[in-house]
Amino acid sequence: MFFFKKSAELPTAAQALPGRARPLPTAETHFVNGHALKGPYPEGFETAIFGLGCFWGAERKFWQTPGVYVTAVGYINGITPNPTYEETCTGLTGHAEAVLVVFDPAKISYAQLLKLFWEIHDPTQGMRQGNDVGTTYRSGLYVTSAEQRAQAEASLAAYDVALQAKGFPAITTEIVDAPHFYFAEEYHQQYLAKNPNGYCALSGTGVSCPIGTGVAA
Repeated sequence: MFFFKKSAELPTAAQALPGRARPLPTAETHFVNGHALKGPYPEGFETAIFGLGCFWGAERKFWQTPGVYVTAVGYINGITPNPTYEETCTGLTGHAEAVLVVFDPAKISYAQLLKLFWEIHDPTQGMRQGNDVGTTYRSGLYVTSAEQRAQAEASLAAYDVALQAKGFPAITTEIVDAPHFYFAEEYHQQYLAKNPNGYCALSGTGVSCPIGTGVAA
């Protein structure tokens, strides 16, 4: 990723960059499995969106998970329409880097994806993830249904207890009804499959999320 000295404050609408009307060009298919990045997806499959820091390493964790049909990286929950990567890196678009995950609920549940999400990053760091500092690296769950929201909120509460018992501060993850997901440029899609030795600073807390151990999401 690029390293900038970024503000920990989200921009206002007046401060935000203007963006553009047209979507950025991106890949048509997933570099690893060949599935259509923007669909159509198989009937009955579901979509989930996660923000957990640098999207390069985060996306790889999800595409390697059985039951996941396709993944894509992009920008979410900001102000600037159709932002570029360079624009998001300024912190003046308001977006978080995020991973869109399309999955087969007959093979993997949203609760299982939540467990993966919580355990592969540190959701207590606010506007950063490790050495990646800025609003684009904030932790977020961008829910696509009322059921997902209920599960996301319950999992946050359960994991917050587990983390604080180990001395971590409170979780800072935002839970938001999913706004528009802007697909990132082709270069960023499945980046670590194209660049196996590329940058990835993703690191969890080492604390297990209690989902699946008698605690419902």
